[in-house]
Amino acid sequence: MAHAAGPVAPAAHGAAATPGANPGKGGTLPGGKTFSSPADRTVVTSPFGARAGAARAQDARDDSRLGIDLRATAPTAHSIDLQSIIVPWDDAVLDVTISWGDGTTDKFTATVGGFAVDHRNTQHTYAAVGSYDVKVTVKDTTNGGEAVNELKFVTSGAEYTPHAPTRLLDTRAGLGAAQAKVAGRGSVALKVAGAAKVPAGVRAVALNVTATNATGAGHVVVQPRSYGFDEGSNLNYVAGQTVANQVIVPVGEDGSVQLINGGWDAVDLIADVTGYFTASAASGYTSLDPVRAVDTREGLGTAKGQVAGYGTFGVDIAGRGGVPKGATAVALNLTATNPRAAGHLTAYPSGQAAPATSSVNFAAGQTVANSVIVPIGPDGKITIRNGSWDRADVVADVVGYYSTDSRSALVSIGGPYRIMDTRKDSWGRKAGPIPARTFLPVRLDGDTTNSDIDGWVLNTTVTNTTGTGFLSVAADPNTWPDYLKGTAVTPQRPVSSSLNWTAGATVPNLVQTSGGKGGMVDFWNQGWQDIDLVFDLLGWYQTV
Repeated sequence: MAHAAGPVAPAAHGAAATPGANPGKGGTLPGGKTFSSPADRTVVTSPFGARAGAARAQDARDDSRLGIDLRATAPTAHSIDLQSIIVPWDDAVLDVTISWGDGTTDKFTATVGGFAVDHRNTQHTYAAVGSYDVKVTVKDTTNGGEAVNELKFVTSGAEYTPHAPTRLLDTRAGLGAAQAKVAGRGSVALKVAGAAKVPAGVRAVALNVTATNATGAGHVVVQPRSYGFDEGSNLNYVAGQTVANQVIVPVGEDGSVQLINGGWDAVDLIADVTGYFTASAASGYTSLDPVRAVDTREGLGTAKGQVAGYGTFGVDIAGRGGVPKGATAVALNLTATNPRAAGHLTAYPSGQAAPATSSVNFAAGQTVANSVIVPIGPDGKITIRNGSWDRADVVADVVGYYSTDSRSALVSIGGPYRIMDTRKDSWGRKAGPIPARTFLPVRLDGDTTNSDIDGWVLNTTVTNTTGTGFLSVAADPNTWPDYLKGTAVTPQRPVSSSLNWTAGATVPNLVQTSGGKGGMVDFWNQGWQDIDLVFDLLGWYQTV
């Protein structure tokens, strides 16, 4: 069974959707950071004017000075909300200049009398993600004093740098951790910063995490070491299964991430890095409506016919399906189907040797998908390898891409944050499965008709299945007011898939999807039997 439950859930098709978390508007999701520089760091010059006199200067107490207290938060990927509290030593007219650290300034004048202070919030949006020195200068035009305080601010948004798939963790071999299974309810810390040329100061990392050699059922949670264990999950497994899932996870201040075995029995864990995010200019993200780029059953994107055992084929990615030439990496949903034997698929940039990593693991006859982020080779191609000794079909759907021309930056939260679980009552919705051949519209970005969230990063899990089927996740073309007014149109049924299931299976997969203008996402049950759905929020992409 999938890891249990969460606080907020929208309603099924035909019922009212529920309030969203509204993270892009200063919501209270975990992982936010506050920057501060208290008033005692204020540097004061000429604190007393001529009219005050030398005697008054000699009698001045420590608190009889011009003080500036600064605090800042990051409400969106590129913006700062600066709270300034200015305390003058007497009645004063204050000229205030805020230098944002990017060559721009804001100025205002404040008149403060008696024992009052000037307390206000000022917002600013940066053109690029990064670290900025914010300086506030206050000139007391009444008494002649001047004061300066400053803080270092780092945007919450981070941009992506592709990384050739590289194994960082394998508990079977003692790579990145002790050579031993991770005990039930135990965890392992994986040092990411500084490993395999991942830089210090990395904000988040894209990992393909695999559980194998499990002796019982369970789940895996991946999060920063500083983040408390929560109810979210990234990966579900059963005894004897080898299963992988893509994870985008923030890196702790110590440069590590923590992999927690949420099961009661021991399991081996593997993690391959495929890219990382830093608060510096690199590649931003652009969401796309899912586009099928490869289907060996039909000869789409490659030759028709199953891929031979240990065979490879190249896929033209840049310049096709909405992915521009010059894109640095592509976000895919990669599916293996009709395999004749157990094995794995590996996706990697063209022009390189096949890495000793895996993207999707499968058993004979299984249809299984995994989200992957693949660097694009200099010729605009990626390579897909069948790591089984026998033949298999391959399907790949493009869901987005990274490029230096894209400004949408990742805001990652502290760990998997449970948004909904159809097995439990939630706001406005009674517990119950998603009926067959219907969809569940979910409002993620509050009550908006113009969402500033360009893409959502979700971990989806389907459970309590009684047949076969697949899940599709896509942006809803409607807004929340459309549903309230009863004017919402039925979205077009997607042809792409996000994950596939069989009877009795619990199947997870990471999904990156747009929420459209209304910040709404549809979850389509494309099977012929009811299913339960669990999904967790991992982060989002924003241009503002």
